[in-house]
Amino acid sequence: MADFDELLAEGASVPTEGWDFSWFQGRASEARPSWGYARLLGERMAEARAALDVQTGGGEVLATVPRAPALLAATEAWPPNVAIARRTLAPLGGMVVHVGESDGLPFRDGVFDLVVSRHPVVTRWDEVRRVLRPGGTYLSQQVGAATVRELAEFMREGRPDGPASRAGAEADPLATRSGSTPPAAAAAAEAAGLEVADLRQEALRMEFHDVAAVVHFLRKVIWIVPGFTVEAYRDRLAVLHDFIERHGPFVAHSQRYLIEARRPGRG
Repeated sequence: MADFDELLAEGASVPTEGWDFSWFQGRASEARPSWGYARLLGERMAEARAALDVQTGGGEVLATVPRAPALLAATEAWPPNVAIARRTLAPLGGMVVHVGESDGLPFRDGVFDLVVSRHPVVTRWDEVRRVLRPGGTYLSQQVGAATVRELAEFMREGRPDGPASRAGAEADPLATRSGSTPPAAAAAAEAAGLEVADLRQEALRMEFHDVAAVVHFLRKVIWIVPGFTVEAYRDRLAVLHDFIERHGPFVAHSQRYLIEARRPGRG
């Protein structure tokens, strides 16, 4: 079995580009939501004429659809992911545009009958409504507030910038993430002029089986512990390593919700 330093080095060396989580197999696990986002995505894409995937990552999830619409576009904010997504989506004929997470969408009004997004950092509800055709649908699986809170709180425990030293939203970066609550998302969608057709939420068990998985996860999902580095958190990682060695996997819970909204009218 690898020792502590070897595990730290391994977790720190794994590339973080894209949203392919296959490296975690056997080292970390996360239960999947019961609604099956990939299945819903495939069903909606098969019925669409023009579709947009906002914040596609490396295009890995979108690439799984059995049949793509005639017009398929995607946006992504992180330049390394843009290159990956262009290669991944080329077989589907998809075009990928580099767009900031909070920026407007560079498409004309009413061009898409389907807009989708899996785990967006920011949702521009006004822009979603604008680019949807009347009668068009927005389907998104989102990260709920306080996701993986157990790990975030463990890593900050005992640090000068930990939760005990501050109050309110400043003490909890998870509270300020796009990860809002389902009611807040529904209210924002309706305020933008969309009609919410479906809204579901679930808390999902996660297990980390070694400290390398924790290191790679925190490097990849950077909003869980902002500013995370192995050097800065080495002491907490050592405590976590000892815990896993003695007691088994570290358990946390991700928060997920599904929202489907429609632009009123007929296309």
